[in-house]
Amino acid sequence: VQLVESGGGLVQPGGSLRLSCAVSGFSFDYSAIGWFRQAPGKEREGLSCITRSDGHTYYADSVKGRFTISRDNAKNTVYLQMNSLKPEDTAVYYCAGDVDYYCSDYDLDGRDFASWGQGTQVTVSS
Repeated sequence: VQLVESGGGLVQPGGSLRLSCAVSGFSFDYSAIGWFRQAPGKEREGLSCITRSDGHTYYADSVKGRFTISRDNAKNTVYLQMNSLKPEDTAVYYCAGDVDYYCSDYDLDGRDFASWGQGTQVTVSS
């Protein structure tokens, strides 16, 4: 199983980035992909989740209204569009997948996901 993130980089405050998570190698189609981030000295934070079957989504309060998750099932790719970026969004961003998970309406816990990507750095700075 392989998840590969791309699209990170340096952006000014107020700018946008789109992260991609390319998924391959699942014996069965993955059921959900989540996006997480971890800043230095901070705990991992669950940001957003999308369920493959029906597109059900979850957003953490910290990104609601600014980030949008989407999927392209034909390409086995999940995207995270990040707008109105703030310096506090600076972190390493990870995608994670599982074959037996349906995105909750209430939270997003990385312990529910079995497979992880290597991460991509996002830096928001002027």
